[in-house]
Amino acid sequence: MRLSTRGRFAVTAMIDLALRDDSNPVPLVDLAQRHRISLSYLEQVFAKLRRHQLVDSTRGPGGGYTLGYRGDTITVADIVTAIEDDDIEPDPLKHGGDQGTPDMTRELWDGLHATILAYMKTVSLRSLAAEQRAKGFQVAARRPTKNGVSAKFKPAFAPERPMGPNWVFALGRA
Repeated sequence: MRLSTRGRFAVTAMIDLALRDDSNPVPLVDLAQRHRISLSYLEQVFAKLRRHQLVDSTRGPGGGYTLGYRGDTITVADIVTAIEDDDIEPDPLKHGGDQGTPDMTRELWDGLHATILAYMKTVSLRSLAAEQRAKGFQVAARRPTKNGVSAKFKPAFAPERPMGPNWVFALGRA
């Protein structure tokens, strides 16, 4: 089993979604900014989560991601299994050098793997979100989305015009 940074980011993002499950869909841009994760990296993570039906996506203005249809029963094992490329079950060929050589520690690693997987299956996403709420985490209100051009991108419509004597339109006013 591999526990990578990608898995850690996925669990963090899913906790964020669980904390905001009562509100509107959460855009990936907001998740990326809050947790300082690259947006393109989050897009890859959420594509895998969507394929495993752990999240639902909504397109358009006000769109984003929400927990999937089985939001109450999602476990950490579900998230890590969806994110990691390889199967979560141990690969027997990875433990030994070649097939003729016995692996003296195989039982140790298989037992450790089984213990980690069993623990991850007991930790639900809802319990992790409840822990964050118990620590005092407050969900900030989401800014309302505006249709059309944002106010910060609107050009100023009052360009400065010189009104001096050499101004070309001053002749017409004289």
